[in-house]
Amino acid sequence: MANRYSAFSLLKHALTGAPWQRAWRSPQPKSSYDVIIVGGGGHGLATAYYLAANHGIRNIAVLEKSYIGSGNVGRNTTLIRSNYILGGNTHFFEHSMKLWEGLSHALNYNVMVSQRGQIVLAHNPSQLDVLGRKGNTMKLNGIDAQLLDRGDVMRILPYLDFSNECRFPIYGGLLQQRAGTVRHDAVAWGYARAASELGVDIIENCEVTGFLENEGTISGVETTRGRIMAGRTAICVAGHSSRLAAMAGLRLPVESHILQAFVTESIKPLIHHVVTFGADLFYISQSDKGGLVFGGHIDGFNTYTQRGQFPKVQDVAECAVALIPGVSRLRLLRHWGGIQDMTPDGSPFIGRTPVKNLYFNGGWCYQGFKATPASGWCFAHTIAHDDEHPLARHFSLDRHMHGNGFDEYGLGLWTYRQ
Repeated sequence: MANRYSAFSLLKHALTGAPWQRAWRSPQPKSSYDVIIVGGGGHGLATAYYLAANHGIRNIAVLEKSYIGSGNVGRNTTLIRSNYILGGNTHFFEHSMKLWEGLSHALNYNVMVSQRGQIVLAHNPSQLDVLGRKGNTMKLNGIDAQLLDRGDVMRILPYLDFSNECRFPIYGGLLQQRAGTVRHDAVAWGYARAASELGVDIIENCEVTGFLENEGTISGVETTRGRIMAGRTAICVAGHSSRLAAMAGLRLPVESHILQAFVTESIKPLIHHVVTFGADLFYISQSDKGGLVFGGHIDGFNTYTQRGQFPKVQDVAECAVALIPGVSRLRLLRHWGGIQDMTPDGSPFIGRTPVKNLYFNGGWCYQGFKATPASGWCFAHTIAHDDEHPLARHFSLDRHMHGNGFDEYGLGLWTYRQ
């Protein structure tokens, strides 16, 4: 890279006072590209980077209606893991984990991967049996997993409520030591910078307002900055997937819901792992700044707003206090929402669409951030070869037409429950 980061470059800038170059270029859009990627979030930027790095396709434009990092990639709780039980998910998310582990070196940008470990708690014997089965499945696929009994959890997480009066007794848990957190905005900036260095045009403040179609083939897009032609066009817009796909005549099995996240005031180091509550969907970790970062379920109604609702704030706070009573003394510093693209089976779509030269990546539900590298890797393959990557073939858009729902949690095909 022409502007490679290193200890030497840091020392040079410190001694000379020379300004740092922009992390990525800000070009004017060209009249045409080989590939247009609509959406400058983590998945769109990762797709552009891997198209250039792995497949040599560099005449690419990433069109972002706002600024890089303004969407879900900058609005999540930063967790990464690969503790899945269904075969397709196991291999896909483990591939993503391996890419996370080498991402800072690949991008020449510190994305602050912290493999502090994740512990999923069990609150009854049957739940512990399920975690044992999941752990065995992970080990059979070469993924690290360790089943913990109650004593192990007490030793590792002494701040949890182990009293006889606790609402949800803790029987044990499942530890994946390689899981952890990543700095979310650094992921967006790192992929943007690396893609730009490879020749990708990242065009911010450029909203797509329509698709150009000729005899069932997409040939480009209309934008707020003019018409842009493309050989192939890809959609990576998360919670706005249904609205954008409708412009191309597609009706997706995707609903948009809000998912809130929360941060407390900073405290001294307390939570050294990612901890997942087994009695409800709740997860908590501690940031480098000292704030406790946590989240829970979606709010449960369709919306495009990024503002949370108070009933869910109460639900999530109740989970936090039930698990760690001491947090009741902390003040909530801020909370925010991201627009989730939810599917009936809780699994995403990566692949071709019925419209020629149009590709879709979306429906990630709660799994979008942790899947970012593998999603971009597989989607880039699909665009380059006009064929689904083997790791993502089960995420095809037409799977529900054939009764092939991919329900990791066994909740049934109910979008609001996933």
